[in-house]
Amino acid sequence: MRKGLDILYVASGGVAAVCLFMIAVTIVAQIAGRLVGVTIDSTESGGFFLAGATFMGMAYTLKTGGHVRVSLLVSRFRGRAALLSDIWICTFAMAGCGFLTWHTFWMTHDSWRFGDLSPGLLAVPFWIPQSVMLTGLAILTIAFADELVLTLRNRTPGYAQVRDGAEEAE
Repeated sequence: MRKGLDILYVASGGVAAVCLFMIAVTIVAQIAGRLVGVTIDSTESGGFFLAGATFMGMAYTLKTGGHVRVSLLVSRFRGRAALLSDIWICTFAMAGCGFLTWHTFWMTHDSWRFGDLSPGLLAVPFWIPQSVMLTGLAILTIAFADELVLTLRNRTPGYAQVRDGAEEAE
């Protein structure tokens, strides 16, 4: 199961990287279009790709220790108090992300059901970019559940691991 979860996190990070690349492609297309006198609106598609990069990249960033972790208070705890604070933080984050995932599911469902379209030139059905957002939130919820299980098993969660020999700021 560990290998499957790690593949899921890397895949979501890969999708985020593709979304970032597509932002660059849309910007270059807009610049090239201006040079030849063609109007290309990249605002809408760039925004959709930005949302995709953001939400699909969150779980990967969490699992690789890239999220900003405010440890001013938590770093003062030792032993059981540190463990309990990590358990509380992971539980709260998992519940919050689960709540957001649930409501994003219904928002996406309603957009699909009512046929909502984006107001720009492309008229993209809103459920398509919302599905990417929903998927990213669901994977982030899974990642927080994974971090909680690691913490409960007294193993170092991904967000707390030291990366590239750098010391964690305390």
